Amino acid sequence: MDIVPAEEPARVIAELNPDNSFAENVCAPLLRDAQNSDGGWGFHPGANSRVEPTCWALKALMSLSSPDNFDGNAIRLGCSFLIAAQLADGSWPSTSEEKTGCWVTSLACWVLEGESEGEKKYSKAIALGLNWVCGDWPRDSGWWQRLLRRLSSAKQHAKHNDSARGWGWTPGTSSWVEPTAFALLALESHQRLEHPSAQKRRKLGELLLYDRMCPGGGWNCGNPEVYGVAGEPLVIPTTWALLALRKYPERPENIQSLAWLEKNFTKIQGPASYALARLCLAAYDSRPNMDGASSADLHAKNEFLRSITVAAWMILAASNPQNWLAPGSTVEH
Repeated sequence: MDIVPAEEPARVIAELNPDNSFAENVCAPLLRDAQNSDGGWGFHPGANSRVEPTCWALKALMSLSSPDNFDGNAIRLGCSFLIAAQLADGSWPSTSEEKTGCWVTSLACWVLEGESEGEKKYSKAIALGLNWVCGDWPRDSGWWQRLLRRLSSAKQHAKHNDSARGWGWTPGTSSWVEPTAFALLALESHQRLEHPSAQKRRKLGELLLYDRMCPGGGWNCGNPEVYGVAGEPLVIPTTWALLALRKYPERPENIQSLAWLEKNFTKIQGPASYALARLCLAAYDSRPNMDGASSADLHAKNEFLRSITVAAWMILAASNPQNWLAPGSTVEH
């Protein structure tokens, strides 16, 4: 199999997304202007800083290739905010008021690893965070819970592989598609992690994502089938699952899910789904029919720039995936 040349994704993105100027000239300045004095970002301009929007703002600013759109000081301040927000056990909480970490730990580790000096400057914080991630086993797939399901009628209502184990939104809870995808992205970006269960967790997480795929392709937030009724795939969880599994582009599940995303792209009306679908298609070197709304059109209808997260995703959708996905993440064909 041949690896896509470095210049190829840039050409593909230019074809896929004609709205680069909107991302660089509208979305990027918005992120810089919305940065709080503590270095973080809130979910909308003027809101208190939180870990999740800070991570997305940083990921977006790090992806910008133009020197005019790269503010190193903003990135350093944002990373400092993340380091200060980390708890003693290595995890990150969703808010400064909480004292228990959650799924954003994976996101923070992934972002810090992607910073130009992250491998050296933030190596201790990243290792502590990923050690916490590897130690966070979902409660729903423990041996006792699996035994209870085998003995109950519940197994008839939601069919899935009990040996698959991913991650939940909060510690010790059920596995969900999106937090599992974020954990896999974070672990992929830090291959040197020496935690004894790191490799096992990656394999079990990938198994869970494939097991939770909806019939015919795509993912929703949870189970693909409940009470015998097939679940409907959604754009956002499908995007993150495909990105976490992009090492396997030839697997039938990837092909089916990518085909579902291509087929439904022109139907997308939400700016968040639009941005994530674009960035996923670019990462897979996919060029479906793009006759749909543009980012500027969606902004006129939704005024999504009140959302720091969506503005950041718009920037990522307009950038080269090699600039922000994990090292060595080029899709093979």
